[in-house]
Amino acid sequence: MKIALLGYGKEGKAAEKYFKAKFDAEFEIFENFTRDEIEKKDFSSFDLVLRSPSVPPLHLKNESSLTRYFFEHCPCPIIGVTATKGKGTTCSFIKSLLDAHHEDAYLVGNIGTPAIESLDALKPNSVVVYEMSSFQLWDLEKSPHVAVVGTIEPDHLNVHNGFDDYVNAKANICRHQSTKDYLVYYSENPDTKKIADTSKAKKLTYPFDLPSDVLEAIVIPGKHNQMNAMAAIAAVACYKNISPDEYLSTYKTEIIKGLKSFKGLPHRLEYVGELNGVKYYDDNFSTNPASTRVAIDAFPDNNVIAIIGGRDKTDNEDLPEIYEVISAKNVKKVILMGESGHEIAKRWQDDRFIVVESLKDAVKTAKSEAEKLASAIVLMSPSAASFDMFENVYDRGAKYQALIKRLF
Repeated sequence: MKIALLGYGKEGKAAEKYFKAKFDAEFEIFENFTRDEIEKKDFSSFDLVLRSPSVPPLHLKNESSLTRYFFEHCPCPIIGVTATKGKGTTCSFIKSLLDAHHEDAYLVGNIGTPAIESLDALKPNSVVVYEMSSFQLWDLEKSPHVAVVGTIEPDHLNVHNGFDDYVNAKANICRHQSTKDYLVYYSENPDTKKIADTSKAKKLTYPFDLPSDVLEAIVIPGKHNQMNAMAAIAAVACYKNISPDEYLSTYKTEIIKGLKSFKGLPHRLEYVGELNGVKYYDDNFSTNPASTRVAIDAFPDNNVIAIIGGRDKTDNEDLPEIYEVISAKNVKKVILMGESGHEIAKRWQDDRFIVVESLKDAVKTAKSEAEKLASAIVLMSPSAASFDMFENVYDRGAKYQALIKRLF
């Protein structure tokens, strides 16, 4: 078997390992290329042209993606989750609930575990929880048994051909469902509802009311995480083929156990520590204004010192929205860094702004400003990508946390 592998990131390397072990496949790897170079390449000698998620559909002969291959060969039900932000947290809530029911559950996808690594371990009675980005959904031709669609906001517009293309890619999570499948979706977002209209599945919406003891079991802060928990509860109810109300009344003990066991994901509004009355949070996964707004809104009763800035993903089209977000009343100072931070400082004159040149200076300045206030939060929620100064969001978050911990 001869395979052309387009893209050689984490999923591409996992695919190479899998196909070599299973089929003794030969590979030609294309890591750095342009679309024009690929379209001129003759792939007729390859049995399979396999795309990593970051590579747009090229419509070549024998072309597939790692996501499509997994869906075609997965022997068990899949619960797929997509949203602009919050899909990783929702998936983790789902996994924790399934664990409380002692299900043979696997958490894969955009959350960091390539799905192909779990494929041979799956059995018909297993269940896969798959976090799905727009890149993984781009040309999917088979939808999960249970699909969850959270809030959809503009994102990745430097890769997609406009917002409509982004929404259209997201819609593949439910577009190919049948009347035997389920769709859980957020009812208060117009683009989410537009996606839901493409599905033939049985449909459930959230938000809905939760009992107080269930709400208290959600240990991570923010109303948005209550929404993520609701979506997870509805998804597991669908997997069990019962209504959310019946699930809550029948399995409340398991639900509370599952919710309590999930303490949050790294770099998603992650609590780092407290010093001199100041609490420090790492929200480095927030790479757009919508997610930063959610993070700031999670602390309505606190004075927030926000660390903002990085590489903007929309050619600076997001900057007015970022400025609106950081104009919230509870944001007392804004430490601006990186490319977009400097651009924001140029465009708006605001006495809350402090411009710095490094993450170290950002942390030092934020600490100094926060200790002047009562009930203060230092929140790094950049509202921008990391690639101007860091390897990725994990690298940015890890370096931020390391600097905070040196303060203690």
